[in-house]
Amino acid sequence: MKSNILIIKHGSFGDLIQINGCLRDIRNNHPDANISLLTTPPYKKLMKQCPFLDEIIIDQRKPRWNLIYLNQLKSKLIKYNFQKVYDLQNSTRTEFYRNNILKINNWSSSRSILNDNEKKDDFDKKSILERFSIQLERSGVKTEFTNTPQIEWMVDKNFESGLEENTYIVIFPFCSKKHPQKRWPYYKELIHIINEQSLQVDVVIIPGPGEISQARDFDAKLIMNDEEPTDFFQLAKILKESLFVISNDTGPAHLAAHLGCKGLSIFGSHTSPEKVSIITSNFQSITRADLSTLPAKEVFDKIHSQLQIDGINKVRR
Repeated sequence: MKSNILIIKHGSFGDLIQINGCLRDIRNNHPDANISLLTTPPYKKLMKQCPFLDEIIIDQRKPRWNLIYLNQLKSKLIKYNFQKVYDLQNSTRTEFYRNNILKINNWSSSRSILNDNEKKDDFDKKSILERFSIQLERSGVKTEFTNTPQIEWMVDKNFESGLEENTYIVIFPFCSKKHPQKRWPYYKELIHIINEQSLQVDVVIIPGPGEISQARDFDAKLIMNDEEPTDFFQLAKILKESLFVISNDTGPAHLAAHLGCKGLSIFGSHTSPEKVSIITSNFQSITRADLSTLPAKEVFDKIHSQLQIDGINKVRR
């Protein structure tokens, strides 16, 4: 009889990108198990396509005082008779689930794996992928891929964007309304500089839900799926074939970084690129505590130097 294993990761999009190496390692260490992911509704369609999972279970994350919902969730989860839980959310909510919903002894979290001389506050200062690696290793999982998220499966190879490969720069000028401090204010100026330089590339924006009207204010080509925003899989295809990606600290930036795209992420004081594990050999970052003091010319110079280093200088002189 197959064992049942639960992985918990509620979101966000960038967070789900980050755990794909973990998912592959967990699958490799439990090849015959039925592995379920507990996540939130926005990511059901995305994670149903993940080759390392068997089933998606939805958690509406209603308030903890909603006892009717919690009892429904408890009844749903108990039916699976999970033998092990990998809590990759590591939140106070999932700790509440551990103590009040499932009550499984074989529960892996960043709390349960700490040694007696370790404090969670200190552990949480490590980069996210380092934390996952330590958590899984101490839980008996061999980590071959945890530090390199495996997301090639997200690319919709059949999607036709109308763009020619390696002829466009993708810009993500938006961010979550909950985190306005992540938004660099000078994307319009940056686009103007790029256009002035007569680069033989298009500048494109891929608006998400609720961003289409704002995106039209930029001097850039909008890429959508007909008249609708692209889905996660179409977005991955566009990023994979781009020349370069420029973004705030957003989910699409993490997607681009771990797809191997060349690019640059712009960070303020909310966190560091090292802590969220976004830097790769191709994907670099630039940080300024006050994003309003980071001029467009400085960002362009960083982009231009990366393109030259990579031997893909497209400037027409």
